Amino acid sequence: MTQVNMAAPAAARTAPAKASLLSHPLAKPVLALAALLVLDIIFIPGFLSLEIKDGHLYGPLIDILNRAAPLMLAALGMTLVIATRGIDISVGAVVALSGTVAAMLIGGTMVINNGQPEYVANTPMPVALAAALGVAILCGAWNGVLVAGLKLQPIVATLILMVAGRGLAQLFTDGQIVTVYYEPYFFLGSGYLLGLPFSLWVVAAVLAVVGLLLKKTALGLFIQSVGINPVAARLAGIRTATLIFFVYVFCSTCAGVAGLMISSNIKSADANNAGMLLELDAILAVTLGGTSLAGGKFSLVGSMIGALIIQTLTWTIYSLGVPPEVNMVVKAIVVFIVCLSQSTGFQKLWKGRK
Repeated sequence: MTQVNMAAPAAARTAPAKASLLSHPLAKPVLALAALLVLDIIFIPGFLSLEIKDGHLYGPLIDILNRAAPLMLAALGMTLVIATRGIDISVGAVVALSGTVAAMLIGGTMVINNGQPEYVANTPMPVALAAALGVAILCGAWNGVLVAGLKLQPIVATLILMVAGRGLAQLFTDGQIVTVYYEPYFFLGSGYLLGLPFSLWVVAAVLAVVGLLLKKTALGLFIQSVGINPVAARLAGIRTATLIFFVYVFCSTCAGVAGLMISSNIKSADANNAGMLLELDAILAVTLGGTSLAGGKFSLVGSMIGALIIQTLTWTIYSLGVPPEVNMVVKAIVVFIVCLSQSTGFQKLWKGRK
């Protein structure tokens, strides 16, 4: 009597399923983030602890998410720029500039109302926020004109604003820290909505809107086409220059919102240090998420995971008492590994050895 081995077909079906999961574009960043979280759970007591105070969630995980919000926004804008074969190294300067404009306009003056001291804004907050975002949009338009209109190399075009933007912010403040004394402004960076930091809701809203536009319209396909072959995309009828222009505007707008978050969180504007090296973290987050530096291939969700990896890594290093300088070395090693993973020459060499 012939016996049929049912285990073999089942194992055969399971193996491809596991292989398909591991080959998913988000598999590597998710595994990297999971490894960091496991490390934190093992070596940092109370890492998973959560508590509710005044209806708000508090804990290490919430702290990581809140501090990662500005980087996540910057990574969103950087994702689309890199997808079109570009780069924007002026993100940190735009962060400093937008935060400075908002802080200077809002300021805050103490007045006595019914015998109680109150702080009022020098300029209505909606006007100040609109002015700060307007400055960020102008910065993006400047980059877009240089890259899409004058055909300058993206790294050179954005280098101009990287230097000039922070210089303008320092010029506005005379190199001093501008303090804000207006409570409603602090809500953007340190407020809570439905128990979670408000900054996370802002990131989720931007991610949802951009994701829907990319999936439900032809915008995502256009960006991929320009990233893969801009000449062929132009010959196919896509207005590549217009698309690239608006991608840089969107990137600077995201950086502007991130600058408002940072400024409202620290209740001041520091033109010297705000957003310093944020553009490098944003580029690293995008590449960690699976976006190709050669353009075309990109993932918004992957960039969000990449930003969480960077913030979790930073939080872990500080929590373990490791000197902050080590953080830069670790990031450099990660950048090196990411560049190797995207290098076709290294991939061929690695496969040849196998």
